[in-house]
Amino acid sequence: MTSTPSRLDTHPPQPLQTRFRFPQSSEFRAVPDKRASLLESIDPLRGFQCLLSELPGIAFFAKDTSSRIIAANRCFFERFGFQSETEIVGKDDHDLFPGQLARHFRKDDAEVIRSAKPKLNIVELFFNRQGLPDWFITNKLPLFDRNGSIIGVMGTTQSYGATHDTLRPYLSIDRAVECIRQRFREKLTVETLAQNVGISPRQLHRRFVETFGMSPQAFLMRVRIQAACEMLQSRDCQLSEVAQQCGFPDQSAFSQHFRKHIGQTPLRFQKEHRLRLRSQPHTP
Repeated sequence: MTSTPSRLDTHPPQPLQTRFRFPQSSEFRAVPDKRASLLESIDPLRGFQCLLSELPGIAFFAKDTSSRIIAANRCFFERFGFQSETEIVGKDDHDLFPGQLARHFRKDDAEVIRSAKPKLNIVELFFNRQGLPDWFITNKLPLFDRNGSIIGVMGTTQSYGATHDTLRPYLSIDRAVECIRQRFREKLTVETLAQNVGISPRQLHRRFVETFGMSPQAFLMRVRIQAACEMLQSRDCQLSEVAQQCGFPDQSAFSQHFRKHIGQTPLRFQKEHRLRLRSQPHTP
């Protein structure tokens, strides 16, 4: 006895293409055109520039090939005491930073322009809102015109403290960093730091270079310089006292390292800070 075909047997499934429509190649080609059209139609003052101005804790800047500022968001220009972007446009690194820092920043700019490749996660000294050198994470990228030619550099800076939680999964040397921050006044050695982390001194050195682009000793020195800047600006103290409190063997060594990193002597740094305080208007 033969069975009668069911309804399902007499109606085979529909082909896949009738149930799911693949985009045509012309539609894929239209995506870049739509994107370009959208970007061209955006008002720069109310589009991306508005977004950059409102990014919390992130300073944005753009420079031309001569390292002159051509754009900056509020977080960036307020860090230097300016009230508007127009006040900082046209200034270069030497107008904003001590000589050594300015030369360091321009060297990075030149490398990005020459290689046409970004430099990311640069850990370096920058100025915070109080005018003190502090640790920041900087990203720099080449700035291209519509023809693909490099016309400058753009980038962001963000406080190391603010990005610390983000970077934590990648920082296997976190305990060494905290040890340096807490004990920089002591005579710390690479061996002591390595023992604190539980790795060999050679491994510690390699991981510091991979993460920060510098050795543990250089990192320690920058922390000491940062602390010295804070002391010189926060209270009236002798240079010998600053040297002792910040872990330097003597005042001569302190002055030598301070000038190397900041570009001026500790005494001049302290005097210029006092002059800036006197020039500021007093509020009743």
